[in-house]
Amino acid sequence: MLRNLRVVAILHACVVFVAAGLVATAGEPASPAVDAAAANSSQAKTQRLLLIGQGPDGHAATTHEFMAAMSVLEKLLHDTPNLQIVVEKADDPWANGPELLDGADAVVLYVGQGAHWIQQDASRFAAFQRLAMRGGGLSALHWGMGTKDAKDIEGFVNLFGGCHGGPDRKYKVTKVRADVADGKHPILSGIAPFEVEDEFYYALKTPKPAARIQSLLLVPIDGENQTVSWAWERGDGGRSFGFSGCHFHRNWEIAEYRRLVAQGILWTLGRSIPESGVPVDVAADDLKLPPRQE
Repeated sequence: MLRNLRVVAILHACVVFVAAGLVATAGEPASPAVDAAAANSSQAKTQRLLLIGQGPDGHAATTHEFMAAMSVLEKLLHDTPNLQIVVEKADDPWANGPELLDGADAVVLYVGQGAHWIQQDASRFAAFQRLAMRGGGLSALHWGMGTKDAKDIEGFVNLFGGCHGGPDRKYKVTKVRADVADGKHPILSGIAPFEVEDEFYYALKTPKPAARIQSLLLVPIDGENQTVSWAWERGDGGRSFGFSGCHFHRNWEIAEYRRLVAQGILWTLGRSIPESGVPVDVAADDLKLPPRQE
């Protein structure tokens, strides 16, 4: 009997000791190591990037290769930490578009008459507006910033910052040296002037009143330096990037070309860009055009 009482007493003491330890631990602040782990977990939130292309729009093969360009970008950004990339062929009616946009942190738009396309469907346009209002990243390439109808300009520039729009829109195929406008901007990290032949849109429409659109890349056209790439920190807290080149698919062979677009997209996501620029090496086969499917 005495032995049993001793066992009970010992067990009771152990329970009290453990409980006291748990209470003490619960009241103590987390260790620095735990704090650091929590912070890293917060910073490691996965972002979703939506790459929006379309099928052929009537231009000659090797130009306006929307989906092939999205494939190149997917390969360039594939190894970016905590980034989920969704490549979407958004031919009309693109019924699931608004849902995909609502789940995205940033989009890249390379489609036919993009300024018209995003507004031809009210629910689609509203989804783009919601993305912008929550600080989402918006990037437009070449005809993805375009429209033949002037009525589409205002709605587009208020989101993307620049538009090749209206009956007075200007464009030219030219072989030029492209120069950086402001080497201090993160998007231009590791980018030197480069030679390129492209169809550039220029004298682009911008928001009114004039917003703080920052010129990134300049090319000489008809005796004047024209802005063909820009960055914009929008008033809603988000970022927009545009590049009016990307007419000829072969230009993805130029490292500076790939770096400009890749870093523009990452900047809209709020990502840090190293001073030397992000790696943009791709295999030659990754740049080849697949057989065109209408």
